[in-house]
Amino acid sequence: MWTWNWFPSVLSDCRYAFQQLRKNPGFTAIAVLTLALGIGVTTAIFSVVYGVLLRPLPYPNPDRLMAIFEVNSKGRPARLADPNFDDFRDQNHSFQAIAKYSSYVLSISGASQPTRTMVASVSADFLKVFGTQPVLGRDFTSSDAKKGAGPTVLVSYGYWSQYLGSPQDLSQLHLKIDRAVYSVIGVLPAGFRFPSEVDLWMPADLDGENTSRTSHNYYAAGRLRDGVPVEQANREISAIARRIHDTSSEQSDYLLKDGMVIPLQESMTGKARSPLLVLLGAVGFLLLVACANVANLLLAQLSVRERELAIRSALGAGRRRLIRQFLTEAFLLALLGGGFGVLGARSAVAGIVALAPPNLPRLESVSISIPVLAFALLLSTAVAAGLGAFTAVRATSGDMRGDLRESLADGGRGQAGSQGSQRLGRVIVAAQIAITLVLVVGAGLFGRSLMKVLEVNPGFRVDKIVAMDLSLPWSEDPNAKARQGIFYSNLVERLKQIPGVRKVGAASALPLDGGLPDGMFLRMTQNEAPKSMDGFRTLFQQKERIGTADFGVATEGYFQVLGIPLIRGRMFDEHDGPDSPHVAVISESLARDGWPNQDPLGHTIEFGNMDGDLRLLTIVGIVGDTREYGLELPPVPTVYVNLLQRPRAAVSVTMLSDADTGSVVSAARGILQELNPEVPSKFRTLSQIYSASLGSRRFNVILIGFFGITALVLATTGVFGVMAYSVSRRTREIGVRVALGASSGNVLRLVLGQGLRTIFIGVAIGMAGALALTSTVKSMLFGVTATDPLTLSGVTLLLVGAALLACYIPARRATKVDPMVALRYE
Repeated sequence: MWTWNWFPSVLSDCRYAFQQLRKNPGFTAIAVLTLALGIGVTTAIFSVVYGVLLRPLPYPNPDRLMAIFEVNSKGRPARLADPNFDDFRDQNHSFQAIAKYSSYVLSISGASQPTRTMVASVSADFLKVFGTQPVLGRDFTSSDAKKGAGPTVLVSYGYWSQYLGSPQDLSQLHLKIDRAVYSVIGVLPAGFRFPSEVDLWMPADLDGENTSRTSHNYYAAGRLRDGVPVEQANREISAIARRIHDTSSEQSDYLLKDGMVIPLQESMTGKARSPLLVLLGAVGFLLLVACANVANLLLAQLSVRERELAIRSALGAGRRRLIRQFLTEAFLLALLGGGFGVLGARSAVAGIVALAPPNLPRLESVSISIPVLAFALLLSTAVAAGLGAFTAVRATSGDMRGDLRESLADGGRGQAGSQGSQRLGRVIVAAQIAITLVLVVGAGLFGRSLMKVLEVNPGFRVDKIVAMDLSLPWSEDPNAKARQGIFYSNLVERLKQIPGVRKVGAASALPLDGGLPDGMFLRMTQNEAPKSMDGFRTLFQQKERIGTADFGVATEGYFQVLGIPLIRGRMFDEHDGPDSPHVAVISESLARDGWPNQDPLGHTIEFGNMDGDLRLLTIVGIVGDTREYGLELPPVPTVYVNLLQRPRAAVSVTMLSDADTGSVVSAARGILQELNPEVPSKFRTLSQIYSASLGSRRFNVILIGFFGITALVLATTGVFGVMAYSVSRRTREIGVRVALGASSGNVLRLVLGQGLRTIFIGVAIGMAGALALTSTVKSMLFGVTATDPLTLSGVTLLLVGAALLACYIPARRATKVDPMVALRYE
């Protein structure tokens, strides 16, 4: 019986709440839109946080998947060397399986068209680790991964359907990769793309393992045995790593110092965690500002309904009954706002994904999924409960009920209860201002950081440069490398003939595009050069000979295209042929750090561990530093060798051109097709690469800037609403003051003084909060401190100015009060 009576009562509350909202369309529209904005933006940001950080990896028992790293001499995680991986795999008791992998872009032919495809080299247990099997064909066997085995390859479902024609019989499918023909033996399930963007998987050790413990070439992943905790696996891998370090003969800074195990998902998303949590916190502040605005609207609405509530109380409505009614109205408002917010979040998510930096992991997992919808529902419910409880407590408090009786006795002139409501409204506005100040300070700090980054000189020209990425088949055969050098020379000469192209060069990597490989080189003379790698290993024991630097391969034209200046000496020239003594150009920072108080020109170094060429390099020039890894990171010492002396399979050809980019790309693609139709290419501009390097900072600035501006608008309207409401409730008081001789200036100061007190209290609280919270974003700033005085003072002036303007309009209206109208009913 109780349930039966309760249900019609709830329906009655809903109908009455709907009537109240329909009777006040202006209030309803503003409240619903404000909540839709807050809930929608919060849901959109949560969808990104969930998709990137929280959504389980799409593999069986993803919590058992671990990433395994070496720990280097600086205490940082590093990739694994082959012998170290073998020891981790063979000596542990915590993992069901461990696999190593690396990925890179290669040119693939033999399909419907040549492609530049991301390829992974993996060890035999790779699919076992991820609990995945081919949907067609078979997995690698142990014999497939042995040195000298016939080349085999697994393909992604997308590559199989797009480039191979989706055949069920794989026996006739072959792909040409690095001069070898690989047999396609299996097709992996749709959606399996690990590592990211990989379409082909091949065995890792067909040419044998690298026996050095200081050549860190592979990442590793493992699946824990059932019941084994992460901490136990971490201790075991750490013990194996320390044993390797203590017993290895290759003692150097590049030998591992320790090992570590962390969840695979954490290793994939670790760098994105802090920025995304900052964004989630910022949008949570925006939601609080939106809810505060609606709370003030509900307060104003409560004053309007004083007579109605007084009558309902006089007719016997109990406190519990009124609370239920206010909760129902709040739930209806919040659900409407949440519904519109979710609709807006769908579009917002698409915009956020388009705006997100390309290095944000798991971006493909971001969507309005069932867990995100559940979050939106819970958020709407929480907002409704908070607003409903706030209004109900205010409406049913003892002071308010007394005021309601007074309101009923006064004939409903609507003045009762105004003082308490106004005080509470000013408290809410002060809180809004405080939260808004924190948000806008954060946006200001990120904006200032971006401006500081843009002021950094990257050390190279950015505009008017077109880059063509291409990969030739990899080979260690000297004759094949010589042919590659001839190919690059012919390609550069042909590209110079394109109308509008002024300079052409080539390099193994472009600045701000991932960086160059680094390693140790030896300072030595021609007479000291040993004849074998073992001899070089002996010299590496002499610490005074060792230097560290990045290793780049380039042509003279590369420095000319990018405008990298020659500081001293000379560039590569036509005399530096394949059979001439090999030469090197070094960066200014390497000259300063590697040869302090000396002239490095004419010195010789050995850097053959980077490309297998043991011939010494004579330093012939010093060029300016470039910021390879990011504008906010310092230049790294670099050794450049001549591409025509030491050819590389993968290069980026750069063209400085005044012509239209489209015409240059079309002409360059045609020339490449004429020289080798099996080599696909990818074209970019250096401006695009430069812009992409700023993607993370731009992403943070745009989103937090949007949150800050929106919060500023909401807080300003909140100030305006409270002041306008206060003026309307004090009309008779102001009329009495004017009738007794108060001037317009007196009234203006009276109203503005009340507003200023609220504003300055909010600013003081907000400043304390900003100083406390901005330390959490300290690591994300560049060139400014978390307490940057210019940002803090500028934001404070902006917020105070906007709030003063919001106060001035109602205050100005108060000076126009006609005392005869105000006192008509007295």
